[in-house]
Amino acid sequence: MSTSAASTRESVAVEDYLEKIHELIDAKGYARVADIAESFGIARPSVSNMVRRLDEKGLVKHEKYRGMTLTTEGERLARRIAERHGILSEFLDLLGLDAETAYRDVEGMEHHISTQTLRGIEQIIAELKADAPLRARVRAAALGKTA
Repeated sequence: MSTSAASTRESVAVEDYLEKIHELIDAKGYARVADIAESFGIARPSVSNMVRRLDEKGLVKHEKYRGMTLTTEGERLARRIAERHGILSEFLDLLGLDAETAYRDVEGMEHHISTQTLRGIEQIIAELKADAPLRARVRAAALGKTA
């Protein structure tokens, strides 16, 4: 595996963890290694290793056997990831995609999309919301139907 591919995979994992930690803190008020492991369906030691790396990067503050909080930088990144996820989810929802397909697609796109593309999608969302006939035509095309 190339260094670039390994770096990309690490970056995707960091984003997934930050997103999950943010979700857990929002939902429960705290995030624990056990909660993350259960959510991802992976072993606790794997989660502990990643949480340690996130702590070393200054993105989380972890107290062993207790829980973790996001640092200011971790919170900023987690909010940006959540915003990107929300924009892509809203866009695919406007296309009329089923929830499972939309979820899979968002998970694939959210880590690799540029800021410029995301801004363009935000504009497309605004246009689709404002123009019902256009929304119907685009949705029909996405679903393989004629409007």
